[in-house]
Amino acid sequence: QVQLVESGGDLVQPGGSLRLSCAASLSGFSFYTMGWYRQAPGKQRELVAAITSGGSTNYADSVKGRFTISRDNAKDTVYLQMNSLEPEDTAVYFCNARRLGRKGLDDYWGQGTQVTVSS
Repeated sequence: QVQLVESGGDLVQPGGSLRLSCAASLSGFSFYTMGWYRQAPGKQRELVAAITSGGSTNYADSVKGRFTISRDNAKDTVYLQMNSLEPEDTAVYFCNARRLGRKGLDDYWGQGTQVTVSS
């Protein structure tokens, strides 16, 4: 069965850093595009960062230069390093795995981890 488990969310002061992890119990992890999304209160879920099976990355403009997504295929884990955190980064952060599989699109989500940026 497929499981994505996020960890690392916390309360942090503005300017601080956090590293989120997503551990995937996912057959063929290296073939998935992995992404981090976030949802703030009263707002729609938005893409924060994504990394393809080939290592290509893309970021939301609001986090470019501050956040870095990476993956360790040997550990079936994807990370989000978040630096220079701002109150506007406060949200629940979700891990996503996506690929075109044998029967169509495979799309999986974790349960989310809370990030709160406040003084």
